[in-house]
Amino acid sequence: MIGGATVRRDDVGRFCLNDLHRAAGGAKRHQPSDWQRLKQTEELVAELANSGDSRFYPVHSVAGRNGGSYVARELVYAYAMWISPSFHLQVIRAYDQLVAGTPAPDPMQALSDPATLRALLLTFSERAEILEARIQYQEPQVRALSRLSRADGAFNITTAAKMLQVQPRQLFAWLAEHEWIYRRAGSKNWLAYQTRLHQGVLTHKASVQRREGEPDRVHEQVLVTAKGLSRLAESIDRDQMTWAQADAAMALQLAKEVA
Repeated sequence: MIGGATVRRDDVGRFCLNDLHRAAGGAKRHQPSDWQRLKQTEELVAELANSGDSRFYPVHSVAGRNGGSYVARELVYAYAMWISPSFHLQVIRAYDQLVAGTPAPDPMQALSDPATLRALLLTFSERAEILEARIQYQEPQVRALSRLSRADGAFNITTAAKMLQVQPRQLFAWLAEHEWIYRRAGSKNWLAYQTRLHQGVLTHKASVQRREGEPDRVHEQVLVTAKGLSRLAESIDRDQMTWAQADAAMALQLAKEVA
């Protein structure tokens, strides 16, 4: 327990980084994914992997609604230090209490303490403000995705990448990795998987290329539909990529143009 929040552990003792983020207040600037991308964090993970318990890796990601990133104790300390000295001290004391086996305080006794009540109310108030700010930030994105999912039209992958605020090469790589697009052997052209065509998230645009003295060639280009763009924005957001306010506004404008 840290700050009134429960921090889960997996079957080998790693701690849930997402729970620690919530215990620290859940601020966007303290997202675990941002910390995990730091070079210093990557070096610490590599050092732990080389010198720690060989039976398990210091970082493990669990998929699903109740999943998250589970990390070794040393990484918990490093993450807490990155957030703030006060939270770092909270984590150290909580772990010391866990190791010492000190029983948790009686909740009813804690609630009878005016100082404890004030601290709890302040914590919940701060979390409510964070949630409200997050909803206000995401509202343009939600409206944009709703409009785009019902609009007609399709966009090439480069245009879709700009709308999603990612590099085109990143989006091409993501689509290929998640089996949206593929290349035939010996071909440079991308094609959509048949399942994605059936889902209506991708489509093909055929054009005839004519060269003098050569037979006509049919060139197919993969396009992302409005429904596909909406699906991608949701998926990429789960991968911790961001959608800026300006991009949401641009998406709304584009939705009006293609409606």
